[in-house]
Amino acid sequence: MSCTATIASSLSFTSTTCRRVIRPLPAIRMSAEDSDRPSLGRPLLPPPFRLLTFRSLPIAAAVALATSPLPALAEQIEKAALFDFNLTLPAIAIEFLLLMVALDKIYFTPLGKFMDERDAAIRGKLTDVKDVSAEVKQLEEQAAAVMKAARAEISAALNQMKKETTEELEKKLAEGRKRVEAELAEALQNLERQKDETIKALDSQIAALSDEIVKKVLPSV
Repeated sequence: MSCTATIASSLSFTSTTCRRVIRPLPAIRMSAEDSDRPSLGRPLLPPPFRLLTFRSLPIAAAVALATSPLPALAEQIEKAALFDFNLTLPAIAIEFLLLMVALDKIYFTPLGKFMDERDAAIRGKLTDVKDVSAEVKQLEEQAAAVMKAARAEISAALNQMKKETTEELEKKLAEGRKRVEAELAEALQNLERQKDETIKALDSQIAALSDEIVKKVLPSV
């Protein structure tokens, strides 16, 4: 609907009504006393129409709009809406701009803020993950160093234990060898002594047998 067409029709109706109401005033006779007074340059209106000035035209237009026939007013409004595009397009543009501003304040700004906060949170989590990865890598390096040191320590301990065990075994073997050699030497000595004793015993027996044989043989001779 066009506001310009509505106001124009209301003003035309108001001016027609005013022309019908305000009639030419009768000639006013002036006395000799009134002739000495300065003329104001405008006719005096009756009391009911003294308030009808340019300031009261909007009120009169509103009254005329309220008292005008509704079918004619609707027809004029429809014609103005069909052919007057001067205020419709700016109104649509203003409504569109207001809608965009409202959407920006209500939807886009909170959504953008939420997306920014989400991006910041994701970046923070990625940074934490990177930090954790660095810490994990550092811990892995420390664990590898500890394992390497433990392996070296265990290897050194095993080598030391092997060396000590070998030395102890060699010592025990040497002691056992010495003991065996001593026992063997003693046994050999015992065998030699027994051999000597046996030989001596056999020699005495042989001599005795020889004497007996000689005694038995000689008397017979």
